[in-house]
Amino acid sequence: MPVPSLPVIRELVRCYQAFDAVAGAHIRSLGLTAPQFDIIATLGNTEGMRFKELGEKTLCTKGTLTGIVDRLADKGLVRRVASPTDGRSQIVQLTAAGEAVFAHTFPAQIGYMDTVLAEVDTERMARLQQDLHYLRGILERKGKP
Repeated sequence: MPVPSLPVIRELVRCYQAFDAVAGAHIRSLGLTAPQFDIIATLGNTEGMRFKELGEKTLCTKGTLTGIVDRLADKGLVRRVASPTDGRSQIVQLTAAGEAVFAHTFPAQIGYMDTVLAEVDTERMARLQQDLHYLRGILERKGKP
């Protein structure tokens, strides 16, 4: 008989909601939205990425990615440049101002989350990572046609 999944699903959703509230509040205190932070953190320490790669590496949906990049460009934090290998695609890069925001916000957010999760010991943190990786693998395999 299969183990009922509803309690695990509920706990997973509640965990994400709690994480989103805690992490999101701190990100907003740094002057960014969570999706803006996601893009800046993903582009940090890179030479930039094509939109497709950026979409694959962030939690932003295809439908919202362009708008988020547009707002970051309006703030002067990213720029679009033509791809040197494919004239039809663009690469999104952090500007100097974007690099400065990354240099400030990324370590601040990681440090904050380390503090929030400090009561989780190293062994349990490793088990949580393994368990979440295992669960994600199942869901990804089932989600593919």
